[in-house]
Amino acid sequence: MNFAAIAWKSIRQRGLSSSLTSLSVALGVMLMVTVLVIFGILQNTFNQKSIDYDLIVGASGDPLQLVLSTVYHVSPPIENLPYKYLETLKKDPRVTVAIPITLGDRTQVGGFPIVGTVPEFFDHDYAPGRQFMVKAVRAFQHPFDAYIGARVAQENGWDVGTKLKLVHSGGEEHVHDEEFEVVGILGATGTPHDKTVYINVKGFYQISGHDKPMAEAIRAERAFFNQPELSKEELEQEVARLEKIHGKHDHGAEGHDHAHHHAHDLPDFQKEVTAILLECRSPIAAQLLAGEIKKAKKSQAVNPLQPMQTLMNDILGPVQLLLLILTILIILVSGIGIFVSIYNSMSARRKEIAILRALGAQRSKVLAIVMAESVILCLSGGLLGLLLGHGLVLASSKSVEIYTGLLVNPFYFSIYEIILFPCLLLLGVLVGFLPGMTAYQTDVADALNS
Repeated sequence: MNFAAIAWKSIRQRGLSSSLTSLSVALGVMLMVTVLVIFGILQNTFNQKSIDYDLIVGASGDPLQLVLSTVYHVSPPIENLPYKYLETLKKDPRVTVAIPITLGDRTQVGGFPIVGTVPEFFDHDYAPGRQFMVKAVRAFQHPFDAYIGARVAQENGWDVGTKLKLVHSGGEEHVHDEEFEVVGILGATGTPHDKTVYINVKGFYQISGHDKPMAEAIRAERAFFNQPELSKEELEQEVARLEKIHGKHDHGAEGHDHAHHHAHDLPDFQKEVTAILLECRSPIAAQLLAGEIKKAKKSQAVNPLQPMQTLMNDILGPVQLLLLILTILIILVSGIGIFVSIYNSMSARRKEIAILRALGAQRSKVLAIVMAESVILCLSGGLLGLLLGHGLVLASSKSVEIYTGLLVNPFYFSIYEIILFPCLLLLGVLVGFLPGMTAYQTDVADALNS
């Protein structure tokens, strides 16, 4: 019979205490694996360049909130910008691509975020060197066209030709009567695109309540571009003049028939964008433009990576370190429990050890058997903890996605998990050494006569 078999037999004889000490190791390892997996997913999500644009332009406010809302769709947008500002940036010689983004609604079924944009959005790489793969019946060009992410299609059971409605996410949520048709399904990307529904921005402006009332739009646009404020009479005259040119297209909640489903040209001054994605001619051009935008104090231009790196380094990093320290302490306490369990069993096993010695077992073999017990308890607890940790991530992945909007891959494996088992092996050797030395020093004659 080899060392491991003898050690396993001894563990089985002390089944309850052995199971409890091994379980304590398993719980510590489970917590550690959960922390490693969750934070590994967060690092992969936030540290990689998951958007292939140089700048995100949005209203003045928190840069982190701008990136989280625009790229990851996990934070409410700050404020909107005048559509005219988008046209201004398009004309800037330093800008090569300017893509509008409009946010604020979600799907009636599944509650997936709605993003209004233009067809050029899908011609651009969603990440460096990674292109959108689209199963589509036609280009994203009609006002009420929609492209849906792979996760949306899977969970809602939607396919090309499906009609969908939007829910206005505001103080009073209501379902819009306008319907969009799914004309394309995006291939899986492993990014927030998978859980997003993209609609044509032309259709976005046709939705009731999405076009700014004329008087409010005029005031907001003039304030943004530092133009003199109009008096009440001047404002009324300007509204009347513009209505005569463009017609009246106020789709507000008051006095409007929500059952409309038609496309018409909306004056640009009644449109707003939540954010603008910019690609510049060079990194230097992007820095200069961002500085000018910041100096104007009406908006901000953010490099998508910088706020996320700040989030990881200054906030999530210390939290991860603290949790890892706590789980390491739990595992060490569990190791001490294994030590106490085996050490306390030595007095009851003196005769057993003496018989082994009398049968020809060397002192070193007795030491090895006791240390093998400790190693088996540590490694079996570690293996159970590994399974429990990934099982916990798998069980909670759906809830995490629902409450945070982040995609969680339950099969993600952290590279640090490889180091875990050598560490547990070392822990088993260390906590088994002292009880092993007690067995090593057992006097055969005294033990047999006692």
